[in-house]
Amino acid sequence: MSLRDYLHEKAEESRHNETIGYLIAIIGSIFMIGGILETLIAVEKPHSWFLFFPYNSEKFMGDPYSLLGLSLDLVGLVLLALGIILCVHYALERAWYMNELRKTQSAEEEKMFKRKRKKPKIK
Repeated sequence: MSLRDYLHEKAEESRHNETIGYLIAIIGSIFMIGGILETLIAVEKPHSWFLFFPYNSEKFMGDPYSLLGLSLDLVGLVLLALGIILCVHYALERAWYMNELRKTQSAEEEKMFKRKRKKPKIK
């Protein structure tokens, strides 16, 4: 396997991993929206919540739907952040592989051009 083939395979792998990162971010946003909706529907007094974090703990522990909403929110937030971080990481990695692939391609073309020039023509 040549260096060019290796870099091409790694760029494809990074593209695949970037797609997985996008999917993780989408799943995180779905969980987060579900948790926010669960919180809005289940909680009787929304003024005892700051965004989706409870600050009135005695009522929070008595309601299992509030705990479900909070856990969905937290899992969604973590997945969303993780997905965005993975997307950025693999996009930068793919850009590096593509840059190295361009360098390798130009070096191979120069090498082929030099070989063509060195061949003596037989007449």
